[in-house]
Amino acid sequence: MTRKSAIATEHAIALSVVDQTASVHKRSNKFLSVLASSAMVLATLGTAHAAFPGRNGLIAFHSQTGAGFQIFTVRPNGRDLRQITFLSGNAIDADWSADGRLIVFEHDAPGECANVAIMNADGSGLIEFPDPTVCQLDPSFTPDGSRIVFDRFDPATNDEALWSMDLNGNDRQRIGHCCADPTVSPDGKRLSFVSGNGQPTGSALFTSNLEGGDLFQVTPFEFDVAIKQDWSPDGKQLVFTIDGDNPIPGVSANIATIRPDGTRLRLLTHYQGGRDVQAFAGSYSPDGRWIVFRLEDHGLFGLFKMHPDGSGVTTILPLSSFITSFIDWGSRPSESGDDDWDQ
Repeated sequence: MTRKSAIATEHAIALSVVDQTASVHKRSNKFLSVLASSAMVLATLGTAHAAFPGRNGLIAFHSQTGAGFQIFTVRPNGRDLRQITFLSGNAIDADWSADGRLIVFEHDAPGECANVAIMNADGSGLIEFPDPTVCQLDPSFTPDGSRIVFDRFDPATNDEALWSMDLNGNDRQRIGHCCADPTVSPDGKRLSFVSGNGQPTGSALFTSNLEGGDLFQVTPFEFDVAIKQDWSPDGKQLVFTIDGDNPIPGVSANIATIRPDGTRLRLLTHYQGGRDVQAFAGSYSPDGRWIVFRLEDHGLFGLFKMHPDGSGVTTILPLSSFITSFIDWGSRPSESGDDDWDQ
């Protein structure tokens, strides 16, 4: 499935969402081979997004509206649900800055492929960095907040690579060939991503160093890993969705954690029966005590959180027709004095 066709499919039939990032499925599975041969240096740019350590702040996600996909935020206790974008086309793939003050996201405007945009946490101060000749996808902040890393696809040349730019959209630098959902570990030493083997249900979790070398396959392709995955704030675990990239008849998507070396695989959810009941991973909370996820139950969708061992499943947004996708838990800004966000 191409990146553009996936967006169109989810927009046309929102209730057929099959993974946390169905609207952001990448265009090809060529990344594994090119990443292995890449010698471009990423380390000089800082690190891309992971679960930044901190106090738990707002949760961001995108959801279907009457005007396309738009970005929402909600407190971890389910209060103050707000739509913060009102753009033409689709606003998707929100990612928090480390301090919880800014959100960078992808804007798929009508007649265009994809642009990177940045805004304040309440949706104000929006700035967009369009380039009509290419697609700019899946953006994220570096931890110091000085740069944005994003996936750039050139349809004319079929070239796709990871790039970076400053917060003004300038100083654009090609880093090297990319992959799906690149996410750098909190210590800045490893890059995690999802890549496929060309089969309909063949998708695996990989890591490499920041130069693209030392490639390591964390899971087998048979796990059919969904694109959205995340590092724990201490860098000791990765959370991902197994059997989540493409629907398999009779098989439910479930959430798992694994060590970056491929050991200690642990299923956190155990749903069965296919697409009627399944769960899709979002991200860790900044304090590392929770994992936020979407639960699907017979055509209804809810936002939930659970502890990293799978216990303590707690409702944030109850089951309804409201779908939360590409869920990212941000840090609480230091000036915020509220202490009841998790209550």
